[in-house]
Amino acid sequence: MKKFFSLVFILTVALSAGLVAAQDETVTLTIESWRNDDLAIWNEVIIPAFEAQHPNINVEFQPAAPTEYNAALNAKLEGGTAGDLITCRPFDLSLQLFQQGYLADLTDLPGMENFSDVAKSAWITDDGSSVFCVPMASVIHGFIYNQDIFNELGLEEPETEAEFLSILQTIQDAGYVPLAMGTVDQWEAATMGYQNIGPNYWKGEEGRLGLIEGTAKYNEGGFLEAFEALARWRPYLPPGYQAISYPDSQNMFTLGQAAIFPAGSWEISVFRPLVDFEMGAFKPPLPEGADTCYISDHTDIAMGMNAATEHPEEARAFLEWMTTAEFAQLYSNALPGFFSLSNHEITVDDPLAQEFLSWRSECESTIRSSYQILSRGEPNNENDLWAMSAQLLNGEVTPQEAADTVQAGLEAWYEPQQRNS
Repeated sequence: MKKFFSLVFILTVALSAGLVAAQDETVTLTIESWRNDDLAIWNEVIIPAFEAQHPNINVEFQPAAPTEYNAALNAKLEGGTAGDLITCRPFDLSLQLFQQGYLADLTDLPGMENFSDVAKSAWITDDGSSVFCVPMASVIHGFIYNQDIFNELGLEEPETEAEFLSILQTIQDAGYVPLAMGTVDQWEAATMGYQNIGPNYWKGEEGRLGLIEGTAKYNEGGFLEAFEALARWRPYLPPGYQAISYPDSQNMFTLGQAAIFPAGSWEISVFRPLVDFEMGAFKPPLPEGADTCYISDHTDIAMGMNAATEHPEEARAFLEWMTTAEFAQLYSNALPGFFSLSNHEITVDDPLAQEFLSWRSECESTIRSSYQILSRGEPNNENDLWAMSAQLLNGEVTPQEAADTVQAGLEAWYEPQQRNS
């Protein structure tokens, strides 16, 4: 009998020791990402903050070159060698990974309630039933300006389109280039032009969702008015703007040759080390008679879980931490101009980034009109907007012709628009 109890005691001690060892064992999680320029930020700021609270979880950030990420990630997922955590591009690329079973369903992840429907729109199924990535950050559109030129000319930030156009004329009369933007790359005309000012005309999510539902059209109402407003920029673009590239326009602004840069907030960290003048920012000016402002607060990056990870509990712990105010504050300050998509109240140290961020409390947020669902067919809605926005600024088409072309392209394949044509 004594031998029996001794054996039980020995087994109990052994099991307890094994349990302690298991609990003390460190698990390593690997993050797949295309943001190779963020390596230092993750290794020096974000990961240490998480590991300090989870000493048994080691996290390794292993980015690929941006142009190689999609192909490399797909090959790893197919071969079963992908990391535990997957950095998610917005919309269809990540949706396809979820539909193929490579990304886990995160709908019930604690903390997901901290994100709005707009924030989750890039990583949710079409029917809204499943969320498969934790939203990380967005970029906000507006205008960055040269404070020295504004001070010299006694200019104040415009609030309305009429004030905006008046300021552009004053800048031009003083011998400066009013708007640093060209059209040779096309995307700039649409992204920093049409999609920047457009939400104020089509009323943000109301108009964008109307396109998806087939109740709104590009060639009428606010979407047409946005083309008309964009056309009014033409006299204020640089000489020879039809041949000016995106890097050229960046250089023009940072060298002090132009007063205003139609921008995305991602420019902040690009411009900071290059300029020797103070920069300011103003949100897209309101159309005549409008009393509610809308901003393009565009979903950019998220994080998902490899459905085949061997460490699902630890991976979910990391993702749950990413839904917190702590992560929101850390990430937004580590990357000025990339703003957490959570509903937490945060502040950022960079004053220009904080100005962009403050617009969230003043305006309604939306995303670019063509990104969710509408660019799956041919002709591609996003590509049509690029081409027509550039041709409009070049004077090759009228606003109505640009709008009619984009609308016809969407109706050619998108059934909800066909039903209501």
